[in-house]
Amino acid sequence: MLSAPLLVLLGAGPARADLRMCNMTGSRIGIALGYRDSGGWVTEGWWNLSAKGCETLLKGALAARFYYVFAVDYDRGGEWSGRSLMCTRDREFTIRGVEDCLARGYDRNGFFEVDTGEQKSWTIQLTDPGRAGP
Repeated sequence: MLSAPLLVLLGAGPARADLRMCNMTGSRIGIALGYRDSGGWVTEGWWNLSAKGCETLLKGALAARFYYVFAVDYDRGGEWSGRSLMCTRDREFTIRGVEDCLARGYDRNGFFEVDTGEQKSWTIQLTDPGRAGP
């Protein structure tokens, strides 16, 4: 298990309004995302990011200030996690609600919080533990 998530958070420029994730590691990683929308809590996954690759997770202006991320290192093992417990599963998913994950047949993982500062666009750069971002 990787220790506390090491990441660089960048507000995006004026070009597009999206939530993007950039994988600045040398490994392939899987990303699960949690957030609140008008219907309550939702978790989605998996986005597969190649080493040094980027992906748009949500298109359009961000509707929330806080987003939650759980990431898995496919090549070296380990994960980036936090204290916010949310539902996931092994294959592609969209799950409504964060309660009773196990009773509903899902896995439960700890997500780390990303504070976008109420920006309309945001890029998260996930880095290797012990290494500074670019």
